[in-house]
Amino acid sequence: MPKYYFDRLEQLNGLIKRKSTGAPGELAKKMNVSERTAFEYIEILKSLGAEIRYSRSRRSYYYPIDGTFDFQFRKSVTVQ
Repeated sequence: MPKYYFDRLEQLNGLIKRKSTGAPGELAKKMNVSERTAFEYIEILKSLGAEIRYSRSRRSYYYPIDGTFDFQFRKSVTVQ
């Protein structure tokens, strides 16, 4: 999978955490993708366990519970 794919998932995660996605059309513009692709990214995060909701009054997607994704490989530090 190309790196930009994970970059977009991180971008979407950040927008959702800040509750600043905007309506679906605005989200697509912010991510520079089509609305359909934006919905696909949301579905990917959901398939990875995220509960994502949309607030019409806030005009934003949000997480109803705290959590986060970490899309980077992290080396373990072993102490000997």
